[in-house]
Amino acid sequence: MKSLLAWTMREIIFFLIYSTLITVLYEIINIKWLQVPLAPVGLIVTAVAFMVGFQNNAAYDRIWEARKI
Repeated sequence: MKSLLAWTMREIIFFLIYSTLITVLYEIINIKWLQVPLAPVGLIVTAVAFMVGFQNNAAYDRIWEARKI
């Protein structure tokens, strides 16, 4: 766990600062054009989930074929 945190610490800090900045701009300074509608996000997430699922299934099939050989 420590090696994982040490390996990704820069990215964690960057995205923590970035998300805090976006939240401050949206909530405190009241910049509402940062709002993202949920329908397109839901469609994209669903498409990505299907794509990852199919790729995972294909990779598992290749591994299983290799084990049989």
